Amino acid sequence: MAKNLKINVANSLPNGTSVADFNNYTQAVSFVEQVLRGDFPANAIAIVGTKLTTVERVRGKINYSRVAGNGAIIGAWFGLIFYIIFGTSAENTMQVTLIPAIIVGAGAGMLWQVIRFSVDKNKRSFSSTSQVVAAKYEVLVPSELTAAVQEAFMRGAETKS
Repeated sequence: MAKNLKINVANSLPNGTSVADFNNYTQAVSFVEQVLRGDFPANAIAIVGTKLTTVERVRGKINYSRVAGNGAIIGAWFGLIFYIIFGTSAENTMQVTLIPAIIVGAGAGMLWQVIRFSVDKNKRSFSSTSQVVAAKYEVLVPSELTAAVQEAFMRGAETKS
């Protein structure tokens, strides 16, 4: 019955009937997984988040010493890669050794990052990550399948145990 249903997926908001709503995404995913275990067609389900909010979480302070330390670590890795590529050849004509390659790389990375941080016009004293979160998540299915989704939810609960 519902297995041969073709759903037109376009770049638009899904329409249909809300069969469940949740306060967090994990609960909505659990509901959908249980419905899918009950042999409901996956392409007929949509999880829609509403009341979207951008959350920026501050991760830490940024100052010159932190920028220099991170630059040194990145530069040391570049020095190590440079050594692996050029310092371990059969004709060791460059006479590059491991420790000086890492030290020079660390110094160059430190210098580059401090200069880049100094020139940056949008300098902030903290690092952060942004995330879009929804206040509510609704599970939508086509209107003609609302009864079928409830049956699939019950079958999915039986197969889980």
